[in-house]
Amino acid sequence: MPSSDPTFPLFSTFAFLGFVLSVIPLPWHFQAWNSGTCAFMLWVGCFCLVLFINSLIWADNALNTVPVWCDISSQILAGAGVGIPASTLCITRRLYRLTSIQTVSITRDDKRRAIYEDLAIAVGLPILPHRFDIIEEYGCSIATYNTLPSYFLFYMWPVLLGSISFGFSSLTLRTFYMRRIQFSQILSANTSINPSRYLRLMLLALIDIMCTIPLGIYIIYIELKGVPLQPWISWNDTHFDFGRVVLVPAVIWRASPSSIASVQINRWLPVACAFIFFILFGFAEEAMKNYRRAFWFIVKPFGFIPASEGRSNIGKGKAGGFSG
Repeated sequence: MPSSDPTFPLFSTFAFLGFVLSVIPLPWHFQAWNSGTCAFMLWVGCFCLVLFINSLIWADNALNTVPVWCDISSQILAGAGVGIPASTLCITRRLYRLTSIQTVSITRDDKRRAIYEDLAIAVGLPILPHRFDIIEEYGCSIATYNTLPSYFLFYMWPVLLGSISFGFSSLTLRTFYMRRIQFSQILSANTSINPSRYLRLMLLALIDIMCTIPLGIYIIYIELKGVPLQPWISWNDTHFDFGRVVLVPAVIWRASPSSIASVQINRWLPVACAFIFFILFGFAEEAMKNYRRAFWFIVKPFGFIPASEGRSNIGKGKAGGFSG
């Protein structure tokens, strides 16, 4: 049966590319102890991978064919919805601490403590809600019951975390301006970050914050538009018929402009995050060095070697392969 989306497989292609692009820089950021950045890449990568798989399974149907996958993937989506702004908070918080520290020496214990704090924020904060709905073309979607506690347990987190990140970013810019003369000296003591990476991280955080707060508020509005606020009675009442799965065909949600906006924003936003991240970090100097290292690692068994290594071997009287 053909997909109800006339652009299929456009989104699937971009979602898979988003997954690949978000994890490519992971190894060298992991080596540099950039825990907040690594958490951002992992959450965005998981989000894109789940959306890619869902877009293939439910391209032309809204049937509950793989409930176990939906139970797992809907929780990943829920966690990523909080984990991405939480990771941004880790990044802005770290940038502020780098510009506001009174000493240029950063010990290994300081770095380890910062990693533990980042993990507590980026992994510990995401809230995993209850069971799922299935939306044709989108796949498994987290389901929430519109009561007052749901705003504090689920809806508020992206906006709250984005607001806190905005506060840290403002303090960082203010501190950077006041201590700009010491800036290079401070960063020179931290081998995991240089001025170029610092500015790129700041730009990533600012872009994410500018999107998180307004989009978070807008998504709450369009998802709850026309949905009456239900009174909180009890835990058992809220979770009554917990195993029920709502199936939403594309013809239903495409009939409502607010539903179209909600589905498309939730689909494309993590993909956009992945591409923005790669544009900022995928072409940096350290990235190009790692690309060259990976390229020569792959082609070396076939007899190709870097030109510099070939000249070195010739100077030593050794036979070389084809130099590149």
